Amino acid sequence: MDKIPIGFFSNILKKRSPKDIIARSKSDGISKTLDWYDIIVLGISVVIGSGIFVMIGEAACGNAEHVGAGPSLVISIILAGIACIFPALCYAEFAAAIPDSGSSYTYIYTTMGEFAAWITGWVLILEYCITNITISVAWSGYLFQFLEGFSGILPDWIIHPPVWLVNDYNTAVLKCQVMGINLDSIPTIFGIPFAINLPAIFILLIIAWILTRGTKESAKMATLMVIVKMAVILLFVLVCAFYVKPSNWIPFMPNGINGVILGTFIIFYAYLGFDALATTAEETKNPQKNIPIGMIGTLIFASLVYCAVAIVFTGVIPVEQYGIVDIHAPIAHIARLIHQDWIAGFISLGAIAGLTSVLLVLQYANSRIIFAMARDNFLPKILRKRHKKYKTPYLIIWSCVFILSILGIFIDMSVAAQLCIFGTLTCFILVCIGILIMRKLYPDIERPFKVPFCPWFPIAGIVICLLLMIKAMPSLEKSSILFPIWLLFGMIIYIMYGYDKNREAEEKDRKLIEKFNKSREEKNDEY
Repeated sequence: MDKIPIGFFSNILKKRSPKDIIARSKSDGISKTLDWYDIIVLGISVVIGSGIFVMIGEAACGNAEHVGAGPSLVISIILAGIACIFPALCYAEFAAAIPDSGSSYTYIYTTMGEFAAWITGWVLILEYCITNITISVAWSGYLFQFLEGFSGILPDWIIHPPVWLVNDYNTAVLKCQVMGINLDSIPTIFGIPFAINLPAIFILLIIAWILTRGTKESAKMATLMVIVKMAVILLFVLVCAFYVKPSNWIPFMPNGINGVILGTFIIFYAYLGFDALATTAEETKNPQKNIPIGMIGTLIFASLVYCAVAIVFTGVIPVEQYGIVDIHAPIAHIARLIHQDWIAGFISLGAIAGLTSVLLVLQYANSRIIFAMARDNFLPKILRKRHKKYKTPYLIIWSCVFILSILGIFIDMSVAAQLCIFGTLTCFILVCIGILIMRKLYPDIERPFKVPFCPWFPIAGIVICLLLMIKAMPSLEKSSILFPIWLLFGMIIYIMYGYDKNREAEEKDRKLIEKFNKSREEKNDEY
């Protein structure tokens, strides 16, 4: 686009009619196979996984960049759950009124217009894609932790493969330094050091294959994974509860209110993805009823589980020993510290199952968001193509796996997680604003579910999410810079591609309407 055309600002504010979106989703041929039970299972699959097995350690103990919440992590979890409740209610009203696979992207399109919708979709792509990288790498780490139990049985090259084959380059360098391995052991390609996490890529390929076969099969897979990981979490709580010492909860807030707030921000990652349930609306039986039940039920159940694990986790180890906790595998490490190695092995197995289910739902949501954006001409039309047999957007699924495999070579896990949180909070704020706008723009639209105490609940969601972002930014410098850069990059793509493609589509529709009207007039003249 060489210059800003006349009507540019009116075009970027153009909104999609909710009635048109509903009619389109009904005619798009996607099968409706999911009920409320499937939604809750998928919700538990994505929410209870990364937070329990990965982020709970960093939220409680902190890292080199920020302090942790300590025993007050339970307060952080409650605050994060409360922060999610308000956006969840807004998502539920949107999903009940506009059952479409685009989730917050579609909702913002109907309330704030084209440009805001693109930015929302762009943030969602960041959120879901980067999260897949973080969790697949964590999955790889737990896999080798599990294989440690087979030392002397399996070949050593399986249990301890070369560092450069199971890590990104930066992590490989750090591990080489810690283990005293010569950096020359990392191979080079055309003089450039090369490292890749093969197990992480392997699990992404498996998930893509499952999703290609359809959503009902995905839900069945998720059900199995949920049963396994919930059994492991229950085992950890019941056994480790006997090693809890109330004295370990003192001081309760070792880093003050700042630690609680940063803990809330980090543990927010554990709730990341519950909004992905809204993307199932097009494939859900009776979405007006099942989506709200699934989202609220997921949040309540997950919060209770998180609180139980946090109480046991912080009660087992004194605050002064937080520095020795492996924050990349915190639950398993805590079990080893109390000499319960057999539990650590089961936890590693449960983590593999739990992280697999998280990947399943997040890749599912990511493919549906991109499908919705391609359908709205923001992305190439070829991405709309669905599998002939399974009716799934297989080109999107496999393209994303390829891109994720490349990015996984360079992405830093901690910064990636923080970027996902910034993206999630941004989407939550936009959805809460969108509900306030929808109440004004479409007062007569059918709403089988309504946000209670509107506008106060949506406003509360906006304020809480915004405060979390503002308070975290000073301590999280890298992600605080990278996130605006991602937004700027998205704006450039919209201006250079998306805007023009939408105008071309509008012109095509206009000509079709003119042709249809002309044909109808000619037939009337004949009569």
